[in-house]
Amino acid sequence: MAYTTANNTVPAHGLAALALRAEALVERINRYRLYRRTLAEMADMSAHEFDELGFSHANLRAAAYEAVYGSQN
Repeated sequence: MAYTTANNTVPAHGLAALALRAEALVERINRYRLYRRTLAEMADMSAHEFDELGFSHANLRAAAYEAVYGSQN
Protein backbone atom coordinates (compact mmCIF):
# COMPACT_ATOMS: atom_id res chain seq x y z
CA MET A 1 0.00 0.00 0.00
CA ALA A 2 1.42 3.38 -0.95
CA TYR A 3 1.12 6.50 1.14
CA THR A 4 1.69 10.07 0.17
CA THR A 5 2.22 13.01 2.43
CA ALA A 6 2.15 16.70 1.75
CA ASN A 7 4.54 18.83 3.71
CA ASN A 8 3.56 22.45 3.82
CA THR A 9 6.57 24.52 4.69
CA VAL A 10 5.80 27.54 6.81
CA PRO A 11 8.28 30.37 7.14
CA ALA A 12 10.02 30.18 10.50
CA HIS A 13 9.09 33.73 11.45
CA GLY A 14 7.52 36.92 10.30
CA LEU A 15 4.12 38.12 9.28
CA ALA A 16 3.84 35.52 6.52
CA ALA A 17 3.96 32.73 9.10
CA LEU A 18 1.38 34.47 11.24
CA ALA A 19 -0.89 34.99 8.25
CA LEU A 20 -0.66 31.29 7.29
CA ARG A 21 -1.45 30.20 10.83
CA ALA A 22 -4.40 32.59 11.02
CA GLU A 23 -5.68 31.30 7.68
CA ALA A 24 -5.39 27.70 8.88
CA LEU A 25 -7.25 28.57 12.08
CA VAL A 26 -10.07 30.23 10.15
CA GLU A 27 -10.32 27.15 7.91
CA ARG A 28 -10.53 24.85 10.95
CA ILE A 29 -13.24 27.02 12.52
CA ASN A 30 -15.24 27.10 9.28
CA ARG A 31 -15.04 23.32 8.91
CA TYR A 32 -16.13 22.83 12.52
CA ARG A 33 -19.10 25.15 11.99
CA LEU A 34 -20.05 23.19 8.89
CA TYR A 35 -19.76 19.95 10.88
CA ARG A 36 -22.05 21.30 13.62
CA ARG A 37 -24.57 22.55 11.03
CA THR A 38 -24.49 19.18 9.22
CA LEU A 39 -24.93 17.35 12.52
CA ALA A 40 -27.91 19.54 13.45
CA GLU A 41 -29.57 19.01 10.07
CA MET A 42 -29.04 15.26 10.25
CA ALA A 43 -30.42 15.14 13.81
CA ASP A 44 -33.66 16.65 12.51
CA MET A 45 -34.11 13.89 9.95
CA SER A 46 -36.77 11.25 10.46
CA ALA A 47 -36.02 7.55 10.85
CA HIS A 48 -37.51 6.99 7.39
CA GLU A 49 -35.09 9.49 5.84
CA PHE A 50 -32.19 7.80 7.60
CA ASP A 51 -33.30 4.42 6.26
CA GLU A 52 -33.47 5.82 2.72
CA LEU A 53 -29.88 7.07 3.02
CA GLY A 54 -28.64 3.89 4.66
CA PHE A 55 -27.75 5.57 7.96
CA SER A 56 -28.90 5.04 11.50
CA HIS A 57 -29.05 7.47 14.38
CA ALA A 58 -26.32 5.43 16.05
CA ASN A 59 -23.74 6.58 13.50
CA LEU A 60 -24.99 10.14 13.17
CA ARG A 61 -21.77 11.81 14.31
CA ALA A 62 -19.59 9.57 12.15
CA ALA A 63 -21.72 10.32 9.08
CA ALA A 64 -21.60 14.09 9.71
CA TYR A 65 -17.85 13.93 10.29
CA GLU A 66 -17.27 12.03 7.07
CA ALA A 67 -19.47 14.45 5.13
CA VAL A 68 -17.37 17.42 6.26
CA TYR A 69 -13.87 16.08 6.80
CA GLY A 70 -13.85 13.05 4.51
CA SER A 71 -13.11 9.47 5.36
CA GLN A 72 -11.74 8.77 8.83
CA ASN A 73 -9.23 6.26 7.43
